Amino acid sequence: MLEHIDLSQVLFLDIETVSGYPNYDQMPEPFQALWAQKAKSVVKIYDRPLEEEEVRTAYESAGIFAEFGQIVCISVGFISRNEQGHTVRVKSYADRDEKVLLENFGQLLDQYYNNPNKHSICGHNIKEFDIPYICRRMLIHGIKLPRLLDIAGKKPWEMNYFIDTMTLWKFGDFKAYTKLSLLTYIFGIPTPKDDIDGSEVGRVFWEDDDLERIAVYCEKDVVATAQLLMKYKRMELPAEMAVERVG
Repeated sequence: MLEHIDLSQVLFLDIETVSGYPNYDQMPEPFQALWAQKAKSVVKIYDRPLEEEEVRTAYESAGIFAEFGQIVCISVGFISRNEQGHTVRVKSYADRDEKVLLENFGQLLDQYYNNPNKHSICGHNIKEFDIPYICRRMLIHGIKLPRLLDIAGKKPWEMNYFIDTMTLWKFGDFKAYTKLSLLTYIFGIPTPKDDIDGSEVGRVFWEDDDLERIAVYCEKDVVATAQLLMKYKRMELPAEMAVERVG
C-alpha cells in the first residue's frame, strides 16, 4: 500500500499552537463572550450556563481552536539519502508574528511543493488538525493558499497527497485516535516527548518566551513522523537517525 510513496518527494510537517492571548482576562470583551459559548464544548457542560471561572479555566485549551488560537511554529522536514544512509533535514518557521511565519511557509510550498501529482505532505493527524488550522489562519491573515492547501470543495480522493500517519494506523477503525508518542514507543522509535509536551507549549511561549525550545520540540515530532512512515514502509531504521537542521 505504501510502496509507491517516494520519500524524497514528501514534506513532513508539524505545527505548534497557543492561545491568541496570554490569558482570558486579556481578551477583548466581545471575544470573551464568544469564547464563553465555545468553552461549553471544552468542559462538556451543556445543560447550564458556565461559571465565569469555568470559562476562564477552559481558555487554557483555546490554542487547539483556529478561531481562538495562533500558530507559533511550523516545522518541516524532508528525507535525503546518500551512501551513509537516510538523513532527515529539518527547518522551522517560528515567529511571534504569525502572519510572517505563515507567509514564509507558504513560499516554501509555492516554490518547492506545488504539484499534487508529485509531492506529498505527511504528518500525524494533519487531516483533522494541522492542515485545517494552517488554512484557516492563512485566510484570517489574508494570505493566498498555496496550491496544495487550496482544498475547499475537493473530494477526499483528490487529496491523496496528504499522508496522515494516524489515519494510516486506523485501518478503517474511525474511533481510534492513537498518539504519536504511543506509536513511536511500540515501533522502537526514540520518543519526541523527552523535554516538553503539547500541553506545555503555551506556558513556554507566554511565560518563558522561549520560541527556540518550542521549535526544537516541534522538529522532534517531524523527525519521529518521518521515522514512523519509514516503519510503515517496513524499512530498517538506523540506531540513531541522522538529522540535519537547516536555516
